Amino acid sequence: MRSEGDSWDITTSVGLTALRVAAARALEARKPDPLAVDPYAELFCRTAGGDWEAVVQGNLPEHQLLTSDFGEHFVNFQGARTRYFDDYCRQAVTAGVRQVVILAAGLDSRAYRLDWPDGTTIFELDQPQVLAFKSYVLSQRGIRAGAERREVAVDLREDWPEALRGSGFDPTQPSAWLVEGLLIYLPADAQDQLFTGIDDLAAPGSHVAVEDGAPMSDEDFEAAVQAEVAADDDSRIFHRLVYNERCAPADLWFGERGWTAVATPLGDYLQELGRPVPGPDSEAGPMIARNALVKAVKN
Repeated sequence: MRSEGDSWDITTSVGLTALRVAAARALEARKPDPLAVDPYAELFCRTAGGDWEAVVQGNLPEHQLLTSDFGEHFVNFQGARTRYFDDYCRQAVTAGVRQVVILAAGLDSRAYRLDWPDGTTIFELDQPQVLAFKSYVLSQRGIRAGAERREVAVDLREDWPEALRGSGFDPTQPSAWLVEGLLIYLPADAQDQLFTGIDDLAAPGSHVAVEDGAPMSDEDFEAAVQAEVAADDDSRIFHRLVYNERCAPADLWFGERGWTAVATPLGDYLQELGRPVPGPDSEAGPMIARNALVKAVKN
């Protein structure tokens, strides 16, 4: 379970979720019609070893693959989410933005795999051990970022705006912010502080993209936690890592503060991309139904 001030590396606690996402991206990239291709996702998993290497090698027992987070709908979800934020980055730099801030960067490899205009600076914020793992894996193979990449090793529950400014971020210039796979790992007050930090640092013409989601009912959440505890399976610890809270729907929060925001339900986006949407009786159905992808531009 989470505790105040807890920390992690890439193989513990919240850090494990970055490897889950990387494994799903690696599996998505192998499809004949992938929604997004992350050529480094498999590399991260192989370096981490253990079950993560087994997933991308196809060596996990079939029942474990199907009942774990790497089921069909989870991989589709991660493929769609990656596609959404990739397209968002391209739209932001096309609009002239040259500062990109990736909050809780994890194993995000966009600095390395997307095409960036000259003069673009990408700020990656996360726990120091998580950033160190990614940099080590890629630098050992001579893989270089396609833009100036600056690591900001900071806990997002601390004074990350000051750390970001100290790394050369210019709040007088437009910026683009990625809040992908993050909010559920923060309590509601920390979510509000995160949004406030973005709003305070974002000049007019800035962009933000957020993966948002409504909380589960208290009863359903407690049942999910107890099911994970009873399963005694380290691969199924998701609900024990998250906060079942939300400060406000992201589109409304930013919309009330002078941003033009649009929210797209995740199910609608999956349909748009031609991927199946799980029904309410599916294990993944309620999660898909609660999630939305939000983009906003500051006026």
